[in-house]
Amino acid sequence: VPDNESQMSPVGVLSKDGSTVLGDVAPVWVPDAEAQVCMKCGVKFTFTKRRHHCRACGKVFCALCSNLKFRLTHLDGKEGRVCISCHSTLIKVSNSANLIPLDGLPPILTSTGVKGYTVDEKPSEMLLIQELESGRSKPVVFVLNANLLAMVNLVNVNRKCWCVTTKGMHALGQVEVVVLLQCLPDEKSFPKDIFSHFIQLYRDCLARVVKHLSLFLFGSRFLGNREHAGFLYVRSTLQSLQGLPLPNQPYLFGLLVHRAEVAWAKAFPLRLMLRLGAEYRYPCPLYSVRFRKPLFGEIGHTIMRLLVDFRNYRYSLPTVPGLTVDLEAQRTLIKIPTTGCNELTKALNKCNEHVLAIGASFNESADSHLICVQTEDGQYQTQAISIHNQPRKTGSCFFIFSSALKASAGYLAKSSIVEGLMVQVTVETMAEIRRSLREMKDYTVTCGRLDQSESQELVCLQWVEEKCAVNKVISPIDGKSMESVRSKKMFQKSEYKENGKIIRWTEQVFFLPRGHNPKGGATDTAEHNRLTERIARAFCLALCPHLKLLKEDGMAKLGLRVTFDSQEGFVAGSNGQPLPAQYLNALDSVLIPVIHSRGRTRGEEPIVMELIFYILEN
Repeated sequence: VPDNESQMSPVGVLSKDGSTVLGDVAPVWVPDAEAQVCMKCGVKFTFTKRRHHCRACGKVFCALCSNLKFRLTHLDGKEGRVCISCHSTLIKVSNSANLIPLDGLPPILTSTGVKGYTVDEKPSEMLLIQELESGRSKPVVFVLNANLLAMVNLVNVNRKCWCVTTKGMHALGQVEVVVLLQCLPDEKSFPKDIFSHFIQLYRDCLARVVKHLSLFLFGSRFLGNREHAGFLYVRSTLQSLQGLPLPNQPYLFGLLVHRAEVAWAKAFPLRLMLRLGAEYRYPCPLYSVRFRKPLFGEIGHTIMRLLVDFRNYRYSLPTVPGLTVDLEAQRTLIKIPTTGCNELTKALNKCNEHVLAIGASFNESADSHLICVQTEDGQYQTQAISIHNQPRKTGSCFFIFSSALKASAGYLAKSSIVEGLMVQVTVETMAEIRRSLREMKDYTVTCGRLDQSESQELVCLQWVEEKCAVNKVISPIDGKSMESVRSKKMFQKSEYKENGKIIRWTEQVFFLPRGHNPKGGATDTAEHNRLTERIARAFCLALCPHLKLLKEDGMAKLGLRVTFDSQEGFVAGSNGQPLPAQYLNALDSVLIPVIHSRGRTRGEEPIVMELIFYILEN
């Protein structure tokens, strides 16, 4: 795996020759005029019997002979219609691209070093488990494909668990993932289904981002039960990580989701996460329990049915990242980060004029949180889970403002708890709230009767300067942390291959200048995105002839820092050092013209951005 932070690398375990693999490159389509009949079954095409092109081979088929789909590389990992023959071939190629046999275990790395490594292609499951149970200090390292490893340990987190982590996701610009799975009594076999999930996750990540509260579903029976539906990936917050063999940051934990809980995992994952916390440990467990009972059943009488489409998921509760709700005695504070202005504006535009409903993030500063519990008869109840016996500040998953209050009711506004915070206001107050939010101004709603000022409560909408989200990426150029740097994910349109290696651009990181508008600016324009793609393409093409040598010299993770100001230029490096002169010379001739092609307007602040690349096995 191309990670300079470790010498562990299964280079060449699955290297292929340079021939094109089906689905890697867009095929040449057979013209409709040259295909009078289906090229599989021979049925004649008519006005109702239409032609369909296979996205893998380009031939023409009828609907029945091309009714399958497969994720294709030339479609950036998205599904495309394929014929029966290509689907069968692609399945075989897909299975051969990973090292998980039907019987037994994948190969394991037995030793690594500067000059090479050794692999045990048929490891003994019984011996490996005996070693782990006897306190083996190092993890068992399984080779899942040419660029992906699975590290396996046995750990104790108040219970005996498998700890299975990926190594290789960072090379796709993604987080590594950790699965803590409670061991079954007298379990004597590895949870191999997790390996298969990691491989599918690796493929999916070519066109999808693994982020906090994202759900990845399984295709079939998983870990011995059809009710195991998928993993909900969560970020650790207040949980103890002491003693866990974790990968380098950033990473997420996978929580096993029951099939009956999928609707909530899709529509409102924070609610499910906190409900798991009520069942196991606040705010949520980091381990998964197999064969457990579902925490939610049928979608019953809940206010969420008004806010979320559980049937088709065409609409859901809009959420503003970083927004939190603090419930305290006589005062509720809704904190809205200034960086969430665009998301809040979208939410305002989606909500109807009478109801404003917005989802919140988990409130790490609170010591308790409102949760929703479904009883055996299907009814929903609101409870609170907490760290302390006497919580001082309680968080909420969402808030609702409704303009259903009549001016003649004798109330300024009415607040209540219905699985979250609900505030009834007058039509006039609702208009003022919306105007204040659009103008990014604070606003306070006073709740209570007009004639009882001593028992009134305050609901405060407050804009706050949010600290930049923690970015755990380390610069390959000088080894500095990117912790205070905002980043933006951009999927690469194509790969660049040579000598059995691939160079891939993973992510783009902006160094925002002082006084930069947090809502966006020049770095969010389509023109800037195109320029960034051109720079990444030029970098990859310039280094393509040198990929094999770069990787052999331990420079598999590369950084490119580009400055746009009066002194335009670039710096490229790896392992905290500049690249050797021969590579810088190759880059200089192709990058400088691209950088200088960007026009600069008067008064525009300088932009410094950094791109990160990995060299992988083809």
